[in-house]
Amino acid sequence: MRTREPEQLIAEELNKLESRGRFTRGAIPFAMVMAVALSIWIGAGCNSAPSVSAEAAGEQGPAAVPSVSIAKVTLRPLNFVVSLPGELQPYEAVAVYPKVTGFIKTISVDRGSRVQQGQVLAQLEAPEIVAQKAAAEAKLESVKNQQIEAQAKLAGDQDTYQRLKVASATPGVISDNELEIAQKVAEADSARVVGLQNTAQAAQASLHSAEVMESYLRITAPFDGIVTQRNVHPGALVGPAGGGNSQLPMLQIQQISHLRLVVAVPEAYVAGVIQGAKVNFSVPAFPDRNFSGTVARVSDSLDAKTRTMPVELDVPNSSWALAPGMFPTVAWPVHRPQPSLLVPQSSVVRSMQGSYVIRVRNGVTEWVTVKQGINSDSNVEVFGDLHAGDQVVLQASEELQPNTRVTTTENGAAQ
Repeated sequence: MRTREPEQLIAEELNKLESRGRFTRGAIPFAMVMAVALSIWIGAGCNSAPSVSAEAAGEQGPAAVPSVSIAKVTLRPLNFVVSLPGELQPYEAVAVYPKVTGFIKTISVDRGSRVQQGQVLAQLEAPEIVAQKAAAEAKLESVKNQQIEAQAKLAGDQDTYQRLKVASATPGVISDNELEIAQKVAEADSARVVGLQNTAQAAQASLHSAEVMESYLRITAPFDGIVTQRNVHPGALVGPAGGGNSQLPMLQIQQISHLRLVVAVPEAYVAGVIQGAKVNFSVPAFPDRNFSGTVARVSDSLDAKTRTMPVELDVPNSSWALAPGMFPTVAWPVHRPQPSLLVPQSSVVRSMQGSYVIRVRNGVTEWVTVKQGINSDSNVEVFGDLHAGDQVVLQASEELQPNTRVTTTENGAAQ
């Protein structure tokens, strides 16, 4: 039976009331019309409800079993390469300060000059140091002359004593007092010679000190390298660093024929650091060239702020193409000492309850708590109660609860 529309029922009821002569259509209050309409609508809904429920019940049928795509847990060695930023640093670098205070007389290098170890870079003037050396030389010369005189006197007095001693063998020729005086004079001369020898040694040490101070007036290169800064010119007053001296260094020298490449390796990758491993890198200045370095020094300590470990690579730079301060992109190799379990990244659910994957066994789902390791392409390393070959849901979500029966597909094929 077809159900009449609510508007048709309302019109019929109003016509009945008007035909009975109780009301006219214009005199019917709006509230009464709405009440009649509501009662008719409820009645019509009640009459039609069984029909609608029956139709819905016929369409729904039995509950459908969800279908999910699955992937298998794999076990394989974790060997891949990640890009890490690095920084090139000089193998050796020094700020050159003079050891003594003086005025620059000459300076023979400038920014960009290549220098060799021992090469004279600048010459200072310090008149007081020159005067100290001259005084030390004069004193040493004076002591040497005194030594010559003392030794000659000692030789004469010893000869006199020996002759008197021989003569004293004949009784009455030489008195005992005269022989004793000659002996004491010879002993005094010997003591004076010894004293002058000590004085000469002290004078020699003083002269050597003055010569060393004078050598400080020559500023030499401590190693082979390149001058990267020059902050002074002839006539400038320079002095040693420290002691409240805030002046800039005379020169800055860096060794760049051999460089250090410092790489901040994240904590997750430090287990694969191998001493002596060869690592490739590139720099923006030469995008078409590949360079390499050797892992030489590992700090074995993590930075508490960045959670990274500084690792130094030795980089030969005989062509001087690379420069300190460059920021290379390092192709850092990542290794694990043993094979790792890998699953697709989309298989790991991250929620307030932790990280887990949804494993399917015998067509039933179960949640397996895992700990994530290193990401490798589209896969992620996991640790937990999993085994190679286990089936996990490829596109996992919290909506798929445990103990849910599902049908599975792998690569589009039903399993």
